[in-house]
Amino acid sequence: MPTPDFILELREMVGTHPLPLVGVTAVVVHDGRVLLGRRSDNGHLTPITGIVDPGEEPADAAVRETLEEAGVVCHVDRLAWVHQIPRVTYPNGDQSDYLDLTFRCSWVSGEPYPVDGEMTEVGWYDLQALPELEQPDMHRRIASALQDEPARFEGGR
Repeated sequence: MPTPDFILELREMVGTHPLPLVGVTAVVVHDGRVLLGRRSDNGHLTPITGIVDPGEEPADAAVRETLEEAGVVCHVDRLAWVHQIPRVTYPNGDQSDYLDLTFRCSWVSGEPYPVDGEMTEVGWYDLQALPELEQPDMHRRIASALQDEPARFEGGR
Protein backbone atom coordinates (compact mmCIF):
# COMPACT_ATOMS: atom_id res chain seq x y z
CA MET A 1 0.00 0.00 0.00
CA PRO A 2 1.39 3.43 -0.83
CA THR A 3 1.99 6.15 1.72
CA PRO A 4 -1.33 6.94 3.48
CA ASP A 5 -3.09 10.08 2.25
CA PHE A 6 -2.97 11.74 5.68
CA ILE A 7 0.83 11.54 5.67
CA LEU A 8 1.02 12.99 2.16
CA GLU A 9 -1.19 15.88 3.30
CA LEU A 10 1.00 16.47 6.36
CA ARG A 11 4.13 16.36 4.21
CA GLU A 12 2.71 19.21 2.09
CA MET A 13 2.72 21.32 5.27
CA VAL A 14 5.92 20.21 7.02
CA GLY A 15 8.08 19.17 4.08
CA THR A 16 10.81 16.72 5.04
CA HIS A 17 10.94 17.76 8.71
CA PRO A 18 10.60 14.95 11.27
CA LEU A 19 7.03 13.68 11.48
CA PRO A 20 6.02 11.80 14.65
CA LEU A 21 3.96 8.73 13.78
CA VAL A 22 2.56 5.73 15.64
CA GLY A 23 3.39 2.38 14.12
CA VAL A 24 2.32 -1.15 14.99
CA THR A 25 4.03 -4.50 14.74
CA ALA A 26 1.78 -7.57 14.66
CA VAL A 27 3.63 -10.67 15.81
CA VAL A 28 1.10 -13.28 14.67
CA VAL A 29 1.67 -16.79 16.06
CA HIS A 30 0.06 -20.08 15.07
CA ASP A 31 1.08 -23.67 15.92
CA GLY A 32 4.63 -22.77 17.00
CA ARG A 33 5.18 -20.54 13.99
CA VAL A 34 5.28 -16.79 13.37
CA LEU A 35 4.01 -14.88 10.34
CA LEU A 36 6.80 -13.05 8.50
CA GLY A 37 6.92 -11.21 5.20
CA ARG A 38 9.63 -9.94 2.91
CA ARG A 39 9.19 -6.19 2.42
CA SER A 40 9.03 -5.01 -1.18
CA ASP A 41 10.83 -1.72 -0.42
CA ASN A 42 14.02 -3.09 1.14
CA GLY A 43 13.82 -6.90 0.94
CA HIS A 44 13.92 -7.33 4.73
CA LEU A 45 12.08 -10.20 6.41
CA THR A 46 9.87 -8.80 9.21
CA PRO A 47 6.67 -9.35 11.13
CA ILE A 48 3.72 -7.36 9.81
CA THR A 49 4.12 -3.62 10.44
CA GLY A 50 2.17 -0.51 9.60
CA ILE A 51 1.05 2.98 10.53
CA VAL A 52 -1.93 3.77 12.74
CA ASP A 53 -4.50 5.88 10.87
CA PRO A 54 -5.88 9.04 12.53
CA GLY A 55 -8.53 8.08 15.10
CA GLU A 56 -7.77 4.36 14.78
CA GLU A 57 -7.16 2.18 17.82
CA PRO A 58 -3.63 0.71 17.60
CA ALA A 59 -4.80 -2.89 18.14
CA ASP A 60 -7.28 -2.45 15.30
CA ALA A 61 -4.43 -1.16 13.11
CA ALA A 62 -2.45 -4.34 13.81
CA VAL A 63 -5.42 -6.49 12.74
CA ARG A 64 -6.06 -4.32 9.66
CA GLU A 65 -2.41 -4.34 8.54
CA THR A 66 -2.21 -8.13 8.91
CA LEU A 67 -5.23 -8.58 6.67
CA GLU A 68 -4.12 -5.91 4.15
CA GLU A 69 -0.54 -7.13 3.84
CA ALA A 70 -0.82 -10.89 4.36
CA GLY A 71 -4.46 -11.91 3.89
CA VAL A 72 -4.55 -13.31 7.43
CA VAL A 73 -7.21 -12.57 10.03
CA CYS A 74 -5.73 -12.30 13.51
CA HIS A 75 -6.81 -11.46 17.03
CA VAL A 76 -4.72 -9.19 19.24
CA ASP A 77 -3.88 -10.97 22.50
CA ARG A 78 -1.89 -8.26 24.23
CA LEU A 79 0.47 -5.32 23.99
CA ALA A 80 4.03 -6.60 24.29
CA TRP A 81 6.43 -3.69 23.82
CA VAL A 82 6.33 0.09 23.44
CA HIS A 83 9.46 1.75 22.09
CA GLN A 84 10.69 4.66 20.01
CA ILE A 85 12.42 3.65 16.80
CA PRO A 86 15.48 5.73 15.86
CA ARG A 87 14.66 8.45 13.32
CA VAL A 88 14.12 7.11 9.80
CA THR A 89 15.24 9.21 6.84
CA TYR A 90 13.83 8.05 3.53
CA PRO A 91 15.64 8.38 0.17
CA ASN A 92 13.51 11.46 -0.70
CA GLY A 93 14.66 13.19 2.52
CA ASP A 94 11.43 12.71 4.50
CA GLN A 95 12.11 12.06 8.18
CA SER A 96 9.86 10.13 10.54
CA ASP A 97 9.98 9.29 14.24
CA TYR A 98 7.96 6.14 14.90
CA LEU A 99 6.60 5.12 18.27
CA ASP A 100 6.16 1.38 17.76
CA LEU A 101 3.53 -0.64 19.60
CA THR A 102 4.31 -4.35 19.29
CA PHE A 103 1.35 -6.69 19.75
CA ARG A 104 1.19 -10.44 20.24
CA CYS A 105 -1.53 -11.74 17.96
CA SER A 106 -3.11 -15.12 17.33
CA TRP A 107 -4.06 -16.49 13.93
CA VAL A 108 -7.81 -16.76 13.34
CA SER A 109 -8.09 -17.66 9.64
CA GLY A 110 -6.55 -17.29 6.21
CA GLU A 111 -3.51 -18.55 4.38
CA PRO A 112 -0.77 -15.92 3.99
CA TYR A 113 -0.10 -14.37 0.62
CA PRO A 114 1.17 -10.91 -0.45
CA VAL A 115 -2.02 -8.85 -0.77
CA ASP A 116 -1.28 -5.17 -1.31
CA GLY A 117 2.25 -5.14 -2.71
CA GLU A 118 4.03 -4.17 0.52
CA MET A 119 5.36 -7.72 0.77
CA THR A 120 6.85 -9.85 -1.99
CA GLU A 121 6.29 -13.04 0.01
CA VAL A 122 4.67 -13.97 3.33
CA GLY A 123 4.58 -17.22 5.26
CA TRP A 124 4.85 -19.08 8.52
CA TYR A 125 8.29 -19.59 10.09
CA ASP A 126 9.13 -22.04 12.86
CA LEU A 127 9.79 -20.13 16.08
CA GLN A 128 12.54 -22.60 17.01
CA ALA A 129 14.41 -22.03 13.74
CA LEU A 130 13.86 -18.40 12.79
CA PRO A 131 15.92 -17.21 9.85
CA GLU A 132 18.31 -14.31 10.24
CA LEU A 133 16.42 -11.03 10.16
CA GLU A 134 18.20 -8.03 8.66
CA GLN A 135 16.97 -5.73 11.43
CA PRO A 136 17.98 -7.00 14.92
CA ASP A 137 15.15 -4.93 16.37
CA MET A 138 12.69 -7.36 14.74
CA HIS A 139 14.08 -10.26 16.79
CA ARG A 140 13.46 -8.16 19.92
CA ARG A 141 9.88 -7.46 18.83
CA ILE A 142 9.22 -11.17 18.30
CA ALA A 143 10.90 -12.11 21.60
CA SER A 144 8.85 -9.50 23.49
CA ALA A 145 5.63 -10.81 21.99
CA LEU A 146 6.46 -14.39 22.98
CA GLN A 147 7.07 -13.59 26.65
CA ASP A 148 4.22 -14.03 29.08
CA GLU A 149 4.97 -10.79 30.87
CA PRO A 150 3.41 -7.34 31.05
CA ALA A 151 4.28 -4.98 28.21
CA ARG A 152 7.82 -3.58 28.18
CA PHE A 153 8.30 0.17 27.97
CA GLU A 154 11.58 1.77 26.99
CA GLY A 155 12.93 4.82 28.81
CA GLY A 156 11.55 6.25 32.02
CA ARG A 157 14.90 5.82 33.69
